[in-house]
Amino acid sequence: MSFLEIANIDVAYGDIEVLFDVSLYIEKGEVLSVIGANGAGKTTTLKTISGLLHPKKGSIIFNDKRIDNLSPEIIVERGIIHVPEGRRLFPFMSVEENLEMGSYNSRAYDDRFETMKKVFDLFPRLKERRRQLAGTLSGGERQMVAVGRGLMAKPEILMFDEPSLGLAPILVKDMMTAIKEIADKGTTIILVEQNIHASLNISNRAYVLEQGYVVNNGDAKQLLDDPSVQKAFLGI
Repeated sequence: MSFLEIANIDVAYGDIEVLFDVSLYIEKGEVLSVIGANGAGKTTTLKTISGLLHPKKGSIIFNDKRIDNLSPEIIVERGIIHVPEGRRLFPFMSVEENLEMGSYNSRAYDDRFETMKKVFDLFPRLKERRRQLAGTLSGGERQMVAVGRGLMAKPEILMFDEPSLGLAPILVKDMMTAIKEIADKGTTIILVEQNIHASLNISNRAYVLEQGYVVNNGDAKQLLDDPSVQKAFLGI
């Protein structure tokens, strides 16, 4: 059994089905990319893993236990953390207060000060800005806070939805470097990212979604060289 295994799930928003018979797995310590065009079902996949949506059929098993009918707060307690698209910070709270909001679960709270030091080691700029209101930060700094807040929860799996969205190219590179560093220190990563080249370059494996179906999967570097992936996502 893999660390996280999704088996044959269908997911719908009301009567509108979005995912069809989707299966994927991730091993402990991997970086897994989920790629596809807008509307392919990538964000829906993350929302279903994190308990914001529940599959109509199929199962999700994490650490040998079924989680697809659990609430988001219980899934957080189990160690799966979702860093959503758009950062979604508390703009009138400081950087430090936003980070602390990530630690309010039983697995993370007692270690929150030690974990915050690790976040500041990863993102030294946040230590400089720790008293600053989150709403006054630059886009890159806000994304650092969003990632740091996820780390404050002491995740076993950390899921990113479009972490480079709206960032300048140099900041995209810095963000991918930070995600790779998080993975190298033992956190399993699921990465949804429109910048296919950047995401596949730091991933072990990847799945390609198209209109709610898994249409391809395999080694990330091999997929990056796949002519169909290059044509669809890189304009080659």
